[in-house]
Amino acid sequence: MKVARGPGPGLTAAAPGVIAVKGPVTFDTAGTLLADGRALFAGVPAATVSLGGISSVDSAGLALLLEWLRLARSEGRSLAFEHIPEKLLAIARLSGVESLLTEGYRSPESGSSSPGL
Repeated sequence: MKVARGPGPGLTAAAPGVIAVKGPVTFDTAGTLLADGRALFAGVPAATVSLGGISSVDSAGLALLLEWLRLARSEGRSLAFEHIPEKLLAIARLSGVESLLTEGYRSPESGSSSPGL
């Protein structure tokens, strides 16, 4: 399943349990990506979000990932991030939440050591 709107940001179910983000993740796109993410995460017990396709990111991108983590926790879903851009890690580090991105969230029910498995 692909959720994309032209040349801008997009989310793609790249593999079972893996969602790829591409394009800009900024104040202008975070709301759309949040809604699209909810559709892709629905019914998925564990997911890994691949961030290697991000072309630009700002603090709204960090807020988006933190909201995805909050939703995962509230829905009992494991969630991890891979290929996190250095700029996003720097924003997270300055905000004191880097470990939330690098460690993700593991649902007690998942029983898996890796959210993507």
